[in-house]
Amino acid sequence: MATKSVYNPRATVKPYPAFNAYHDAENLRNAMKGLGTDEDEIIDILTTRTNLQRQKIIEAFKASYDQSLIDELKSELGGYFECVAEGLMLTPGKFDAKEMANAMEGAGTDEHVLIEILATRTAQQLWALAEAYQSENASSLKDDLKSENSGDFEELLLSLLKGNRDESCRVDEDLANQDAKGLFAAGEDKWGTDETTFIKVFCRRNFAHLRKVFDEYYQLTNKDIEDTIKDEMSGTFQMGMLALVQYAKNPAAYFATKLYESMKGAGTDDRSLIRIIISRCEVDMIDIKAEFMKQYGKSLYSYIQDDVGGDYRKILLRLCGMDDAE
Repeated sequence: MATKSVYNPRATVKPYPAFNAYHDAENLRNAMKGLGTDEDEIIDILTTRTNLQRQKIIEAFKASYDQSLIDELKSELGGYFECVAEGLMLTPGKFDAKEMANAMEGAGTDEHVLIEILATRTAQQLWALAEAYQSENASSLKDDLKSENSGDFEELLLSLLKGNRDESCRVDEDLANQDAKGLFAAGEDKWGTDETTFIKVFCRRNFAHLRKVFDEYYQLTNKDIEDTIKDEMSGTFQMGMLALVQYAKNPAAYFATKLYESMKGAGTDDRSLIRIIISRCEVDMIDIKAEFMKQYGKSLYSYIQDDVGGDYRKILLRLCGMDDAE
């Protein structure tokens, strides 16, 4: 049973060439049937199929055995290994929706997760996220973001959620110059800061254009845009704007830093580690691995190997891709 998947040369998980959803469904059932569980077979199938192909396996499993594959996997697996397996089986929109809900539940809000997801997804992905969130929760994502956040940071998140960013790679040099002047007038050249101008430019322009704006800004002010943000803004809004700049400048470096931060020190931020590996393995994991090596002098593969264990380690390493040419 063939599915059309887009080949991405920067991904570590690519479409499985001889894909047969019913065959995979049968092998997964056999791996979970009886007394023991064949974790290696489960890892092998889940990490060598794209999300599109995994959705076909879920359908085939339901058609063949009238059971939910996700429920079966959850009943057979445990710990963070189970979290990775479930995350791989959810559609990207549902996975992001679950992460957003988790970041806002309970007493505090994890603003870093909110900005990471909203700043790095395409318009189509943002719409899928909003739709999945609405169907899984009692309220809309927009309403929950409004109730959990406030001020300029709330405005930034809601503006990103609209998905109004130009997604071309066109750079308009005149407009970039105008944008740089506008940012200067709204920040450095003003008593107080006009945050709306910053939000408008940062949330609507494509990333190639933003990089040109940052260059123009430096030519104009002899100051990096990040330094202006640090001087002119504070709190979660400053954090959100800096994240946007860092992602616009170099997406792979942004995620390499995030992965490093999830593993450095005594404990591991497993949710962040899992979220980034799952969300980027079909996008730009090869670039992220190269940036990780460049920044930290050690491969991402070996970092994961040293940081976690068991089947959880095995499945993450397979998604990360072999420790080669890094």
